[in-house]
Amino acid sequence: MGFSNFFHQAITSKSPTLRAFESLLEPMNDASLESLAARSAAVTRRHFGRTMRLFAPLYLSNECINSCAYCGFSRENAIQRVTLEIEQVAAEARHLTEEGFRNILLVAGEHPKFVSGPYLEMCVARLRPLVPALSIEVAPMETADYLPIVRAGAEGLVVYQETYHRETYPKVHLAGPKKDFDWRLDCPERGYDAGFRRLGVGALFGLADWRYEAVALAAHLEYLQRVCWKAQLTVSMPRLRPAAGEFEPTHPLPDREFIQLLCALRVTFPGIGIVLSTREPASLRDLIAPLGVTMMSAGSHTEPGGYTGQGREALHLTVKGKIVPDSGAEAATEQFSISDDRNPRTVQSALHRMGLEPVWKDWDEAILSAV
Repeated sequence: MGFSNFFHQAITSKSPTLRAFESLLEPMNDASLESLAARSAAVTRRHFGRTMRLFAPLYLSNECINSCAYCGFSRENAIQRVTLEIEQVAAEARHLTEEGFRNILLVAGEHPKFVSGPYLEMCVARLRPLVPALSIEVAPMETADYLPIVRAGAEGLVVYQETYHRETYPKVHLAGPKKDFDWRLDCPERGYDAGFRRLGVGALFGLADWRYEAVALAAHLEYLQRVCWKAQLTVSMPRLRPAAGEFEPTHPLPDREFIQLLCALRVTFPGIGIVLSTREPASLRDLIAPLGVTMMSAGSHTEPGGYTGQGREALHLTVKGKIVPDSGAEAATEQFSISDDRNPRTVQSALHRMGLEPVWKDWDEAILSAV
């Protein structure tokens, strides 16, 4: 039994927590929003102090068998693709550790031929001596397939539902395994059963009405808090960014409402981590970082080999999944364009100016061995 079995009831017969959360999403004047932001900041300081965890995504592959209307990696897009070899992944990771990162998220398009369970296991095993905190954001798997990856050293699983709106979901997921709404929805629980100690969920805002997405996302969080109670939960609310395919958001989430949503999530779920990516511009990130964010990416690249140019010699152009002759290219295609392009040390300095304390590392296996 997974969340998919309770999803409809959860968003139609809302719990008191969800009703309170929904009330915080109603249109509000400036004074009310300022009051909500102050509450959010106070709750964050009470539960997390002034710390801000920093992480970086490391893209392994942009091969994909799914046809997703909004994604730069979509099978339909004619883009430069590559899958990094294990030592190329290690080279990218070494660059990130030299930048200061000790928390890395391994990301890949969804293609079992290129990004298999054994490949991910080898990547994690290779990086584990270099990086204390490793998480993955890849195609959903069975619990049994996650087990070797957890044993190799991965401690976090991130899987975004993209859109929680059932009617919209098949309209933007046109072909491929990702068309299965319920399979994706139940993925965090399968990961929890495999032993991941951090679970990250989120919605990609811009595909459906933002208030509906927010309530459904909150329902998912409320459920996971109850069922996956041993795991640390994080939530992200990425907004669509320009990407190959040139998909235009049908339901944009404006900045003001974006801030309101972040603060509503914080006061409703005071102990859950909130992630803010480089999709958002530097000025907005600096504005909202003290209000409720607990984890930020910095200096990100969203293409394989983006940090050091690894894999450049193996680039190939694909059109609808088929490799075609190409005159050559210098870099793989990114999943989406970032907005905050500041380097990690600049972000660190900005956080210090806000009175926040950047945390590059907050986990090590030695913590458990010392118990």
